[in-house]
Amino acid sequence: MKNMKNLAPTLIALACSQAIGNYATAATQPSDSSSAKRPNIVYIIVDDQRYDAMGFINDEAVTPNMDKLAKNGVYFKNAFVTTSLSGPSRASVLTGMYAHNHGMVDNNKNPDVYKLHYFPEELKKVGYQTGFFGKWHFGGVEKEGKPGFAGFDRWISFIGSNSQGNYYPVDMLGRPSMLNVDGKEVKQKGYITDELTDYAIDWLDHRDKSKPFMLYLGHKGVHADFLPAPRHYGKLAGKTFKKPDTYANTEENYKGKPRWVKDQRNSWHGVDYPYNSNLDMDQFKRNYYETLMSVDDSVGRVQQYLKDHNLDKNTVIMVMGDNGFMFGEHGLIDKRNAYEESIRVPLIAAGPGFDKGRVVEDVVANIDIAPTILDAAHIKVPSNYDGSSFLPLASGKKPATPRSKSFVYEYFWEYKFPYTPTTFAIRNEQYKYIQYYGLWDTEELYDLQADPHEKHNLIDSLDPKLINTKVALRHELFQKLKNHQGKNVIPYNTRKSQGQVFRYKATGQKAADFPDQWMRDYDPSDKYFGLRPDMVDKAKKLAPLSGSLKRTKEYIKTHYMMDQKQEATEK
Repeated sequence: MKNMKNLAPTLIALACSQAIGNYATAATQPSDSSSAKRPNIVYIIVDDQRYDAMGFINDEAVTPNMDKLAKNGVYFKNAFVTTSLSGPSRASVLTGMYAHNHGMVDNNKNPDVYKLHYFPEELKKVGYQTGFFGKWHFGGVEKEGKPGFAGFDRWISFIGSNSQGNYYPVDMLGRPSMLNVDGKEVKQKGYITDELTDYAIDWLDHRDKSKPFMLYLGHKGVHADFLPAPRHYGKLAGKTFKKPDTYANTEENYKGKPRWVKDQRNSWHGVDYPYNSNLDMDQFKRNYYETLMSVDDSVGRVQQYLKDHNLDKNTVIMVMGDNGFMFGEHGLIDKRNAYEESIRVPLIAAGPGFDKGRVVEDVVANIDIAPTILDAAHIKVPSNYDGSSFLPLASGKKPATPRSKSFVYEYFWEYKFPYTPTTFAIRNEQYKYIQYYGLWDTEELYDLQADPHEKHNLIDSLDPKLINTKVALRHELFQKLKNHQGKNVIPYNTRKSQGQVFRYKATGQKAADFPDQWMRDYDPSDKYFGLRPDMVDKAKKLAPLSGSLKRTKEYIKTHYMMDQKQEATEK
């Protein structure tokens, strides 16, 4: 503890320098006579852990306990979130619904949070004990949360710092960091990843051993600013990292990209002015991976507890990221956008129903977590869920009901971080289509099999197959974005500030150029084509329209306007 106290001010100073700133449930199956038939559930959600931040697929990460879990269980290679932002993503995990249905579209206060129903409530109905530990971060319930809310018997959550929590026992202003422990404010004592794990294991120790349990452990790690535990601080000193191919500010990298992407490069969430600083990207990444080490320790401690108490054979343990994270891809950092590094997450699981060493290639998403956990617990899934169970995939079986081959992505523009626009996307096994709402910019279409890093935007391709793909995905996206009332709605929240709008003054005055393919002279022949639906050979098919419009305009001028003017003059 002494070493921690000596190190904490330095780490906190680093942080401050970088950032100031319709429920129609189907009846559940009756409880079994023996609760042992239902597995225990441990769900660990990691903040901002990108899909490749695990040692067994990327040696930059040091995660021996996650690696062990993947080896002894199932690795879901293509796991995604449907909104790459903490609050909406976690709400989707807990409700099984898209953000356009659960309504928690950002991290802010929203009274509708009390109207939602959460999957732990279903577990409670059949006798599960439930405990919540860590980050909630939607709806603004952190101070009001207490046992009984959302189906949890035990409640420990963050307070302050926009409910992000603090790595060390003081917040950015030097005040004591507080936790909500069963409705009472209690001072944080130590490094938060370790302290949350302590609380969780203590709860496991004191639970009713005759009942199954569900543990939800939501870590702050590895949210920026990354502050590693003292035992991990400096472990990666001197290590450097290769920048992504799309990092550089080159014409090639921005060819076909929306203008907002290049504009965001010089912002809080861009590599030219990250968090309004000149941070060293190598150090930034070292901090990230060092901070992740304590989360991996937590996973290991929980696994060891289960093994030591003979619970491992009847416990499903699942580790997942709440969203991805960008380290310079397309000149961006953080998340929110629909690019792969932002929406793709790690997901590993072991226990009853999960084969040892299996790799699942199928696409799964955060909206599938609630139905999967209920399925594992032999509980019928509520009918309002948008997701579906992937439990059959974990043992190589075909689901009784075929899973959707695509999912939609949605992010709603935030006043505080105004550089990422409202984004709607749809992704299937081969293609991703992205559109933006409320700004003048290009759409995007990527063939992910041929172009996994999304370098080549195919939206303007004249290939008949790609045109038909684009048209079909637009339609499917719109249909899937309908809420449970059959409407497409754009939600928004109260504005309280101008937001994080600063740009680096040396290079921040000039905005990105418009695409070359949009440049025209006066009265181009295709000037009305944008009003007509896209189709194969559109320019050829609409060419007669251009000539017809021109001839009609001339005809009206000569046969009506001029003739009538002449008649009026003669009279």
